[in-house]
Amino acid sequence: MSIPIVAIIGRPNVGKSSLFNRIVGRRQAIVSDVAGTTRDRLIADAWWGDYHFILLDTGGLEPHPDGDIRQKVQEQAAMAIADADVIILVTDVVEGMTPSDTDAAAMLRVTKKPVVLAVNKVDNDTREFGSPEFYSLGMGDPEPISAFHNYGIQTLMDRVTSYLQPEVAVDDEELLEEDGATPTFRRDSLNLAIVGRTNVGKSSLLNAILGQERSIVSDVAGTTRDALDTQITYNGREVVVIDTAGIRRPGAVSQGIEKFSVIRAVGAVNRSDITLLVTDASELATAQDSHIAGLAWDICKGLIVVINKWDLFADDGAGARYHAIATLRERLHFMPYVPICFTSALEGEGIKSLMDTAQDLWTERLRLIRSRDLQFMLADALAAHQPPVVRKHRGQRVQINRLQQVGVNPPTFLFTCNNPELVHYTYQRYLENKIRDTFGFDRTHLRLVFKGKQ
Repeated sequence: MSIPIVAIIGRPNVGKSSLFNRIVGRRQAIVSDVAGTTRDRLIADAWWGDYHFILLDTGGLEPHPDGDIRQKVQEQAAMAIADADVIILVTDVVEGMTPSDTDAAAMLRVTKKPVVLAVNKVDNDTREFGSPEFYSLGMGDPEPISAFHNYGIQTLMDRVTSYLQPEVAVDDEELLEEDGATPTFRRDSLNLAIVGRTNVGKSSLLNAILGQERSIVSDVAGTTRDALDTQITYNGREVVVIDTAGIRRPGAVSQGIEKFSVIRAVGAVNRSDITLLVTDASELATAQDSHIAGLAWDICKGLIVVINKWDLFADDGAGARYHAIATLRERLHFMPYVPICFTSALEGEGIKSLMDTAQDLWTERLRLIRSRDLQFMLADALAAHQPPVVRKHRGQRVQINRLQQVGVNPPTFLFTCNNPELVHYTYQRYLENKIRDTFGFDRTHLRLVFKGKQ
C-alpha cells in the first residue's frame, strides 16, 4: 500500500515551514535514524498518532518576477493536487485574505480531494476574531492555529487524519505463505518505478524491460503527472512499471518549476514497491540522485541503483566497475545495502540481471519472521551487548522486553521498551545489523519502531 501524501500550500510567510516542522516534530516513532542521511525540508516521512503519511512543504505561492500570479498559483497548486491525498491550505490572519489565497482556493475548490483550511498566526483572542473572514474562500470551516505556539494543531490534524487510514499491523497467522522454512507475505504484483535525471536513459531502460518479457498486458495512463503505468509479466509474476519524466538539474529550467521537480517523482516513488534510480555511467550519484535515494530511504521503499550506459566503459575492465561501486557506496553511505546493477539499455545488456535483482529484493521485503525467532535473537543481542547508559536521563538505560514483526514492504519490527527516548541511534543500528545478519536481510531497508509499554 502506498503511503498517503499530505501537502501544505500557501503564500510566502504564512508559516508553512513552521507548520511543517510542528507536524514532523510530533513524530511518535523512532524510524531508523541514521546520521548523514541526505534530507531536504521539502519532504518528510511523518507520523501523527497511528497515522503514517508523507508531508510535503510546497513553498510559497508567489508570482514569477516577469509572470502572472495566476500562472504561478496554478502551476504550484496543480502539483500539490496531482499527488496529494489531503491538502492543507495555510493563510495568514494578520494580513487577511489576499489575491493569492483566492486564486489558490479557486484551484482547490474544483478538485475532489479534501482540503483543510488553516488560518495561521492566531496567537491571541483578537486575532481569532479575524478567522471567520476566510469562510468566503469556500473551503469549509477555517481552523485557527498558531504553528509557532502549537495552538490548534491537534484540532487541525484531527481533521487531516480523518481523511486517512491508520496503519494496521500485519496478522502473521493469516498472511503467512510457507516457502520452505521462510514465511512470506502474499502479494500479487510488484510496482517498479523508474526515476532519475534527464538523459540518463530511463525511456531506453523502460523499452528494454518491456522487450525482455513476452506478455505485455496493457498500457494505462498513470495516476500521477508525467507517469505511465505498464503492466507486464516477468517469470510468471505481474510487474507494474511506473515511468516518470526526468528530474532536471538545478538551473536547467526556471526556479519555480525546478523547486518542484522532485515532487513529480514523489508520487511514483511512493506508489512503488521498488525504485530503480537510473544514473549515467559518466556522472555517478549527483546531488539529485542522492536526494531521490534519501527519499526512498525516508519512506522505506526498496531501491536499486542502475548504472546505465555501461557499454561506454565496459572495455576499461573490472577496475572501472569497482571504482563505480566504490563511488556510489561513498555518496550513498546511508544505504550501504542498496543493490547496484550495470546496464546498457540500448544494447539490452544487464536487463535480466536487473529484473532478477528486483524480484529477489521484493521477496526479501515481503519476508515475515516468526515472533519466537525474533525473541531468541533479541535475547542473544542483549546478552552480547547491553544498551548504553544515557547520561541526560540520569544514567538510565533502555529495557527492551519484546520484539515482533508488525509489517512487511518494508519489514517493520516493533520493539516494546520502557522508554523509547533511551534508545541511542548507535544501539538501534546494532539491533538492525543483528536482524540483518540473523535473518538474511541483505538488500532491503528495515524499519525499526520503538514504543513504550503503555
